[in-house]
Amino acid sequence: MTTTTTTETAVFDRPDMAPGLPHEQVVFCEDADTGLRAIIGIHSTVLGPALGGTRYYPYADSGAALTDVLRLSRGMTYKAALAGVDLGGGKAVIVGDPTHSKTVAALRAYGRFVDTLGGRYITAGDIGIGAEDLDVIGGQTSHVVGRTVRAGGSGNSGPATALGVFRAMLAAAERVWGGTSLAGRLVGVEGLGKVGGELVELLSGAGARVVVTDVDPTAIQRIATRFPSVTVCDDMSGVDLDIYAPCALGATLTTASVARLTASIVCGAANNQLHTPDVEQLLHDRGVVWVPDYVANSGGLIQVAAELHGRDDLWVRRHVNAIYDTTLEILRHACERGSRPGTIADGIAEARLAAVRGTQA
Repeated sequence: MTTTTTTETAVFDRPDMAPGLPHEQVVFCEDADTGLRAIIGIHSTVLGPALGGTRYYPYADSGAALTDVLRLSRGMTYKAALAGVDLGGGKAVIVGDPTHSKTVAALRAYGRFVDTLGGRYITAGDIGIGAEDLDVIGGQTSHVVGRTVRAGGSGNSGPATALGVFRAMLAAAERVWGGTSLAGRLVGVEGLGKVGGELVELLSGAGARVVVTDVDPTAIQRIATRFPSVTVCDDMSGVDLDIYAPCALGATLTTASVARLTASIVCGAANNQLHTPDVEQLLHDRGVVWVPDYVANSGGLIQVAAELHGRDDLWVRRHVNAIYDTTLEILRHACERGSRPGTIADGIAEARLAAVRGTQA
């Protein structure tokens, strides 16, 4: 087992990264026995230990994996600050196809790597890593949340994340259309994993018309069976939507996709929805209201923060429901100042971070 830690400035001085606080630490992990290759990014521990999920994904190369972990860990810092939880921002990626290389031995090796950080980083689930996997990782480290209920964890965070996205969507509807009703609105949900599927249920219950897409035919069939009224499409960009909800991988909002976008609102669960930071200006110029992903999708973080700090389900639901108020405040300030929601959200998060740093100085 080998661990390499780097604080090389050139790693972070990149045009594709949003400005702001630098990363505190990036750890590259490789285990010869299992073939595990992982990167753990600790963006900030100003508010508390860095918490964020581990993503198991077949990246094209290590550069793509590094880019993802840097962007994701930064987003977790801002997500935690806006959610009002005393946690920092971190994230990890494991390079590989989880359907082939995810073994018990590899997960145990990863758990040992996490443990070497002594609690500076606390892991949870993400794409390719579920509660059962976290049980295995948790056998090697106590710095893990989101395990199964039988193992003492809070279980699947998908429902809490979906509820937060839904609440953010209602706030955006209030801002754009003057009311929170989604009845008759056409909402496109892209990605039907543990969050997207739950979001479809909430939208259907609210009377919205829902169109879905996913690269996995099994996921589509599962949703189509549960919700016969849902429409399936191959390409969301060709649909005349009221709301676009990206819930799969990030970076779907590009210069080209925004030019084709018909929706008045973009609000989804995917992390890092903007391909590059300047894409938000394109949305703003077109009059599209974008709810920053780290605002809308913070329900899962709230759930595992509650697990970590011994809070109950009522606390979780109260804080997840409050995403509505946070979103409404951000959108109101953006409108009043002629600014972008991301700029406003960043400012609120950075003010909290600065205040805490000031007390620590």
